[in-house]
Amino acid sequence: MRISRISMVTLLLTITFPLSMLASCDGKGLTNQSGLPLKSDGEYTYTEPGLRKYNPPIELTFVRETSDDLDNLIKTLPGETLEDNRWTRLYEQVLGIRIKYDWTAKGTLYNQKLGVALAAGDLPDVVRVNAEQLRQLSNAGLIQDLSQAYEKYAAPFTKEILGQEGTGPFEAATVDGKLMGIPETSSSIEGAQYIWIRTDWLERLGLQPPQTMNDVLEISKAFTERDPDRNGKNDTLGLPVTQYLWDPVMGLSAFMAGYDAFPNMWIRNSSGKLVFGAVQPEVKTALKVLQDMYRNGQIDEEFMFKDGIKVKEQITAGKYGMMYGEQWGSFVVQGNHERDPEARWQAFPIVSATGNAAKVPLRFATHQFLAVRKGVAHPEAVVKLFNLHLEKNWGATAEYETYYSTPYPAWQLSPVTPYPALKNLNAYYQIEEARRTGDSSVLKDEARAIQKNIEAYLTRNDPSGWGWERTYGPSGAFSILDRYKRNNQLLYESFVGAPTDTMIEKQSILDSLAMDTFTNIILGRPIEEFDHFVEEWHRLGGDQMTAEVNEWYSDRQKD
Repeated sequence: MRISRISMVTLLLTITFPLSMLASCDGKGLTNQSGLPLKSDGEYTYTEPGLRKYNPPIELTFVRETSDDLDNLIKTLPGETLEDNRWTRLYEQVLGIRIKYDWTAKGTLYNQKLGVALAAGDLPDVVRVNAEQLRQLSNAGLIQDLSQAYEKYAAPFTKEILGQEGTGPFEAATVDGKLMGIPETSSSIEGAQYIWIRTDWLERLGLQPPQTMNDVLEISKAFTERDPDRNGKNDTLGLPVTQYLWDPVMGLSAFMAGYDAFPNMWIRNSSGKLVFGAVQPEVKTALKVLQDMYRNGQIDEEFMFKDGIKVKEQITAGKYGMMYGEQWGSFVVQGNHERDPEARWQAFPIVSATGNAAKVPLRFATHQFLAVRKGVAHPEAVVKLFNLHLEKNWGATAEYETYYSTPYPAWQLSPVTPYPALKNLNAYYQIEEARRTGDSSVLKDEARAIQKNIEAYLTRNDPSGWGWERTYGPSGAFSILDRYKRNNQLLYESFVGAPTDTMIEKQSILDSLAMDTFTNIILGRPIEEFDHFVEEWHRLGGDQMTAEVNEWYSDRQKD
């Protein structure tokens, strides 16, 4: 799971970096775990073109966003810095690629500096950009076509891993038929949401887990009005909501899905055309329900001023007993369990107003691409970095405890960080098989580490393992995701192409218009303002954007 492990585990790290530790002597020379030859001096010599070493070495420059978490990680790894660490040494030793950073910055400053650099065409050799920036750089002729570099140098394992998200990430990176960036694929399926509920409150109030949206509304009302914490005070609420309505935890996208409303993604309508969910009539229905909940005191009257951190503090304090959120929602509610051990949170499937199986919205998740500046002599080098990063974390020669989790998140030291989109679900399947058969040998690196956390909770009541069990346990979130998958409930976003011209110009304006309108309606503005919003959305660029999206979709159907 890609959440901070620094706070979860306190084991001391002993770094055993030399690659020769992988080698074994068979009388014929040195071999690594997959049988590929090694030089006698301990350096890898791969026959795979995508892992072949440059001689003499080459240099690749990057820019890098840093953070306090990254700074703290480096402090836990003696002898390592951002430019000189296990990953940079590995890339130079195996591939002959030296990593350099032109500059680094944190957060908002990084985004500002990157924006200025891109506008000026002042690019490093390799730059991480979003889909809109990728198209703009391509249109300006500042980056290279990577089609041939990827086809020739991507290792079979890399193509397999990046293919777990389907063709969408590569379609998003393709401009005018050319692959202009290598996608750092993210996992759409990880966007699946659940209803996290305090079962101790359900039991106390004589309620059952929800089967329909009416049940959700009944639970929200009861948690607000019937003193579920039994403290004699009117101090609990029904549904946590943050100021950003589509947050992956404590947001409203899965609540709205209960009314067949999908306001932040492109979907296919009954006539087979693509439409944007925010302007569909089902959203109006969901907003009216939310407006009534707000009026009845079930939603915090100041939610529009509270980000996820502030709402999480309310959950920890015991103000809520229900929350929509992704699988890592267990770690959001864990603070409440630690504060009150009687608080028993469990994930349940999202439900629909009709009682039929709800469609679970999965937004297209890949938003980062590695582009190579025009004129760089070895554009394939970025593909080689991908190959080695994936190989050393998940391939035949993986060293999970050195390069991925030490248990600190060492993968963050790398300038490229691709990962298998299905890795967490596959870890669950391994854990479930081990539970079913009693055979722990089926547990691979990450699954084995997760299972250790679960066992620490189950056998020693170690609180650090509670969230892991709530996510990966027999009735955890991933057991529900497996059910979503088997029941064909997963609704993937239908548009996965590169941003259209109108999207680049208008998308942010239209998104802000939607967010402001929806928030104001929840706060009590007349529901008819939704109809005015729809008219404005179409007039201000939505019509043109929809036409462009459907042109892309039509072309895709022909291929």
